[in-house]
Amino acid sequence: MEALLELEKMQRVLSLMSSRGLSHTDSSCGGAAADRFLAQFLLFMCRSYFMFHGLDVNKPQAIFKYLPVLSFTESYIYQLDASNEDCLHVVPDDNTSKVLGKKEESLNETSLSQMIEPLEGLLQCQGLMTDRLRTELKSGIQYWSLERKLCQALLRNEKISIEDVMMAIHLKSFDYRVLNLLMFQLTGQHVNELHMDFLSVSEFLVEISDDLYDYEDDVMNNTFNILRMFAAIYGPLEAPNMLAKCIGEAEEKYESFSKKLDPSLSGSYWRRCEEATKEGGKTSGHAYGTWNIPRVISNEDAFRRERRSKHDACAVIT
Repeated sequence: MEALLELEKMQRVLSLMSSRGLSHTDSSCGGAAADRFLAQFLLFMCRSYFMFHGLDVNKPQAIFKYLPVLSFTESYIYQLDASNEDCLHVVPDDNTSKVLGKKEESLNETSLSQMIEPLEGLLQCQGLMTDRLRTELKSGIQYWSLERKLCQALLRNEKISIEDVMMAIHLKSFDYRVLNLLMFQLTGQHVNELHMDFLSVSEFLVEISDDLYDYEDDVMNNTFNILRMFAAIYGPLEAPNMLAKCIGEAEEKYESFSKKLDPSLSGSYWRRCEEATKEGGKTSGHAYGTWNIPRVISNEDAFRRERRSKHDACAVIT
């Protein structure tokens, strides 16, 4: 029954996106997958963040009143993020340095700034733009620039800095903050700094959790992943220990901020995290589930060749 209810919620969001012209017009698998991702993201945003704005996610009017602006904004950001990641994909049997050089020319910080200007203009026309919101959008451009810098360095076997990596993982969740700031504007509320600080730590833990889950895919696609970066800096043996230390420190900050929240709000958010964890198939005493750090891939090039070889073999058989 819970699965059916979740599917119904997903379908309602997809239908709204379609009615507003926010879904992909093509029927390809990639377009459908992108729509599902956006719908899942927006459902997560509504269920996890609306409580910080005094809204009841179980009341449809609360969701659909603000969803058009939120879904358009996230869809726009998603497309830019996908374009940036396309520039990082490894092309088999090509000269890596030449390929990277061409891709660097096709998408840089200036072009991304120009591509995000229409979104800024729309939010400005709607009376939603603020200096802080503009700063967060610039954080996204900074993240994409860092992602290209770090991932291209890994392909070239160049050294990367822990400062760049930690800045990138913090900037990575800029879209959460953009949507949250939009919610403050849409509901006519002042920004609650305590809530923003608490959610920033929560977002950091969510990003790490996602990176651990997507680790092998990120290696294949040469996209930013904190475990990849730690492995490059600390080596495959020490990287899990250093990442575990990083997670532990973040969890301490999370607990500290959580105690400063209104008890009812803190309890509601904790229960929501537990629900999300169970939906993801994880169970543990902590709301984020058990931290399972996958085995570090010591030779990414060899891993990609082996994975492609298996994929090609399966394609021949089918």
